[in-house]
Amino acid sequence: MPSKRTSAPSSTPLSSGPPVLTSSSSIYQIANHVWQQYLTTTPQRTLLLDAFMAFLLLVGAVQFVYCVVAGNYPFNAFLSGFCAAVGQFVLTASLRMQTSSDEKTARKPSSKGKNARFAALEGEEPGVSHERAFADYIFGSLILHFFCINFIN
Repeated sequence: MPSKRTSAPSSTPLSSGPPVLTSSSSIYQIANHVWQQYLTTTPQRTLLLDAFMAFLLLVGAVQFVYCVVAGNYPFNAFLSGFCAAVGQFVLTASLRMQTSSDEKTARKPSSKGKNARFAALEGEEPGVSHERAFADYIFGSLILHFFCINFIN
């Protein structure tokens, strides 16, 4: 009788497919997977906004640490600078939400030419174009920095 050779299924994953996470994946593997997915699926515009938001977070943290370590003698200057960093962060987060290109949550303008009031009555959500969102961002930034400069004295 010839002996039957059973071949065991190969446990090596194919190199062409994306890495698959299992329940025994380490924290490093999970973080690396999330980071790689973020870099490959996020548009360049959103990456730029995220980098600017990280910079604003760093600026606010450095100002706060400096205030704790060196003191806050010109308190108006500290408060103005810190509020400018936090306010710009909030405005940038708002811009990021408005210009997100996720098709499931993207707000598109009505194609029927109706104004926003009638579109809202019929259940359609009025959309904001990227240009309008950026113009609002610039306008809000100018007002924020105007108040921060006036607050310094």
